[in-house]
Amino acid sequence: MEYIIGAYATAPSTVKWDKALETQFYQELKAINNIAGLEHPFTGQLHAYDDDWFLDTIDKEWQFIFTSIPGVMGNLASNPHFGIASNNEEGRQAALAFYQKAQQAILKLNNHLGRKSVSFMKVHTAPRITADNRSSISALEASLKTLHSWDWNGAKLVIEHCDAYVQGQPAEKGFMTIEDEIVAIKNVNDTLESDIGISLNWGRSAIETRSTTGPLQHIKKAFEAGLLKGVIFSGASGIEGDYGQWKDTHMPPAQAFNVTSYAENSELTANQIAKAFEQCQGEPLDFIGGKISLSPNNATVVERISYIQSLITIIENVILAIKSKS
Repeated sequence: MEYIIGAYATAPSTVKWDKALETQFYQELKAINNIAGLEHPFTGQLHAYDDDWFLDTIDKEWQFIFTSIPGVMGNLASNPHFGIASNNEEGRQAALAFYQKAQQAILKLNNHLGRKSVSFMKVHTAPRITADNRSSISALEASLKTLHSWDWNGAKLVIEHCDAYVQGQPAEKGFMTIEDEIVAIKNVNDTLESDIGISLNWGRSAIETRSTTGPLQHIKKAFEAGLLKGVIFSGASGIEGDYGQWKDTHMPPAQAFNVTSYAENSELTANQIAKAFEQCQGEPLDFIGGKISLSPNNATVVERISYIQSLITIIENVILAIKSKS
C-alpha cells in the first residue's frame, strides 16, 4: 500500500518558515517509499510561503490531495459568514471566490509537472454554526453545483467532514452534520450525474462525538451512502494533556507494533484503525493516509519524520493483518 500524508502538519514550518529545514524535511519525506503523495494545504495560493520553492522541492511522482481547511479557517477568522454552506450570500460567494483560487493553484501545479497530479480537492462546509451564523443544505447544494461546473484539471470534489455543531458542546470547527452533507451531495449527484464524495478524518469525528464510536459511525454512514472516498487518520484524546482534551491537534496514534514515536493517551489505536476499515466491508478506498502534529512542537527533522514513519507502520501492519485473515 501507498499512503497520502498530510506532512504539512508535522513540518518545521509549523513553528516558523525556515527554507533549509523545510527542504531537509521534504528530502527525508521523499525517501519514504510508501508515500503515494501529500495532502497539501491550500491557504489562498499554491504554497503558503514560496510557490517556486515548493515546485522545485516536491517529488515529481507524488499525487496530491488539496485540503482547503487552513484557508477556510483563516478566512473565518476575519469573516464568520464565510463558507460554501453559508446562508449569508456574501459569505457564500466569498468562499466560492476562494475556491476559484484553489482551481488556479491546481492548474499551476499540473502545468509544472506536466500531468494531472491532484486527485481530490477537499472542500469544507463552513461557516461555524452559531446563533448569528447559519448554514443550510440548499446553500451547500447551490455551491456544489457551481463548483462542479468548473474545470478542476482532473481533481474530484470531496467534502471532508469536520466536527459538526453540537448544541451545548464547545466545537473545534462546528460545521454541518454528516447527515446534511450526505443529503446535499446525493441531491447534487443525482441531479448532475456527478461523483462528489466524502472523506473522513478519524480525529475530527472522534472530537465531534467525544468517543471512538463516532469515526466508525461516520465511516459507515458515508460508505453505505456510496460516497466514501478516503480516510485520513489523525488522533485525539479525551484526557487533558499536551494535545488537549478533544482538540483538533492531529494527535499521533498510541503505541503499537513497537513503533518508536507515538502519543500517550491517544484514542487512535491499532484496534480502532482496524475497526474503521471494517466499516468498509473490505471494499477499497480511493485513498488512505494520516496527518499528525507534534506537541510540544520542538522536534528535529529526524524526529518529525520518525512520527510519520511510525504512523505509516501502524496503518500498514493493521492492513496486512486484515488481509491475512481474509
